[in-house]
Amino acid sequence: MKRFDLAVIGAGISGCTLLAHLQQRGFQGTVALVEAGRGPGGRTATRQRRQVPGWRLDHGAPGFNLTTPNSATLEPVLAPLRAKGIVRREWGTIAGLDEQGCLVEPPGMEVLEGEWLRGHPTMASVCEGLLELASPQIHRHFECRVRHLKRDHDGWWLLDEQSQQVLSARQLVLSGTLLAHPRSLAMLAWQDVPLREAVPAGHDPQLDAVLNTLSMSTGSVRWNLMVQFDNAAQQQIPRQIWLTAKAQQQWQVERLVVQPQTGAGVGLVVHGLHDGSSITADRQPGLLAQQQQRLSNLLPHLIDQIPGLNACDAKVLGLMRWGAAQPLDHPLARELQWCPISEIGFCGDWIEGPGFGRAEGALTSAVALADRLVKA
Repeated sequence: MKRFDLAVIGAGISGCTLLAHLQQRGFQGTVALVEAGRGPGGRTATRQRRQVPGWRLDHGAPGFNLTTPNSATLEPVLAPLRAKGIVRREWGTIAGLDEQGCLVEPPGMEVLEGEWLRGHPTMASVCEGLLELASPQIHRHFECRVRHLKRDHDGWWLLDEQSQQVLSARQLVLSGTLLAHPRSLAMLAWQDVPLREAVPAGHDPQLDAVLNTLSMSTGSVRWNLMVQFDNAAQQQIPRQIWLTAKAQQQWQVERLVVQPQTGAGVGLVVHGLHDGSSITADRQPGLLAQQQQRLSNLLPHLIDQIPGLNACDAKVLGLMRWGAAQPLDHPLARELQWCPISEIGFCGDWIEGPGFGRAEGALTSAVALADRLVKA
């Protein structure tokens, strides 16, 4: 089995930014990237339809904002993507929707402040572009879910759901919390938290502090309904429609995101909010069906007064559940991003600092961790 200097789990925006910035900083070690999905993207992933060439729908994050545009920290990573036209300023309009279903001014919120950016032609293009900036020698392992972690004097061992060894590495980075958070126990019916299983309590006090923080943290859940409108007039429809606080409370929906398709028609994603009910492995199929039905029933009311959509036939394509769409509390302290005893690092929007809970935080934490790894 090939051994690497560094393994990164997760090909979302933070994991891909980490790899891109490591290359910029001249990191010389061998690197492996492991991702459960079919390609890079994470919560910026893009849905495709095999039977409809060119059809794309960003079913997670439709873009991201920078509260400090052109920051010295992030521009080294973003500037090449801007130059290639992969990252662009949002070119659609953003509107609000009140509890009467009327279009209004967008509500004031941090996520809409500063510069709003979007991937072109899709959000997945951002992570794809970041990986192009990274070393071409990176070994990519897609459609590979890591279920177990093991740590010994040689470093880290990554094992899949059949307990088969995937690879080994001297250092490890987690760009998401699933392998370190207790939510995996209920949602995936796992018997243990993989990272805790790999490093027993007391072996690494700094890592104990990481796991303790994560055990208290919670994240928002999203039920994203994907819809197709074949005969919609693309020019008439706002790009994003954010519901006001009263409208969110009434309909339990955060926003509607419209994505024009090549040729004609649009895709729509309804970002549904969670009602707080527990999600377990055995309840998940029923909850998916229940939320799809709920949001499908709401759809006519949500688009009733939206020109370009209200007169069109809707085709529901399915539902996507994001189990940790946004961290809500207990951010991981910056000084805990790297644990030298266990040689493990962390990056993502769950690290404390400007941009916590947003893509800006994921980008910033990845750049900071890359700088540490180069110095380590």
